[in-house]
Amino acid sequence: MRSSAFALWVVLLAAGRAGAQQPVVAPAPETPQFMSRTDFHLNAAKLTIDDQRFVWDTHFGGGLDVIDYVAGRFNVLIDYEAVLGHEFRAFDPNQGNYTLEGSLSKRFGATEVAAVFNHLSRHLGDRPKRIPIDWNALGLRALRRDHVGTLSLDVVASLARMTKHDNLDYLWKGDVDMLARRPMSPRAGLFAHGRAEVYGVDSAMLNRSTQAGGVFELGVHLNGRAGAVELFAGFERRVDADPLDLQPQSWGLAGFRLLSR
Repeated sequence: MRSSAFALWVVLLAAGRAGAQQPVVAPAPETPQFMSRTDFHLNAAKLTIDDQRFVWDTHFGGGLDVIDYVAGRFNVLIDYEAVLGHEFRAFDPNQGNYTLEGSLSKRFGATEVAAVFNHLSRHLGDRPKRIPIDWNALGLRALRRDHVGTLSLDVVASLARMTKHDNLDYLWKGDVDMLARRPMSPRAGLFAHGRAEVYGVDSAMLNRSTQAGGVFELGVHLNGRAGAVELFAGFERRVDADPLDLQPQSWGLAGFRLLSR
């Protein structure tokens, strides 16, 4: 019953922008460590939507714990997203979005709380764009891992205020990211992933109210000697999918994710 409740919780909260990878929950080492953990990813998803701007969504990047001082850690995260359509050619990279982030955390038992500084900038490929579209945000993040039998549940929740935003009306951003995993064997397992995001906006700027979106994935996790691969399918509602027209878009998705060990 408790396992089913956790799974249902993930499904109900699965409504957030894919965006950059979140820092993962990591146990504290016994002694302070330099470069204690790295976590790199490469993923691509085919999108199902009747809009030639959105055909593939890809991400490459990773996070690393530069210093883990047992009571907490200093984490750096970098992510590059390329959105591909087929307006000009079969594989037309029309967007390039960069995320840079640094965080300092403190562990309180099984819960970790971090101060986070995040920068995101959005660019176009093979298209004119002279204006900057970006933000800087400062906020707090909480991370926690729980277990129910063989089921693990990672929860990451953040709340941040924009300290700078160019050609966007965002004032603040909140999100919840949840990942449930159940191993089926030493080599394979199942997972469900959901992410919900809410953007508070300056209603006077673009004459609109709070924006919300999300992503939900179900998939298979396969372990190898040097890394792992995940195969997944799901759906997404993305806030301001195009950086210029600032309209939400919804699509189905299916793809793969390569993970370092």
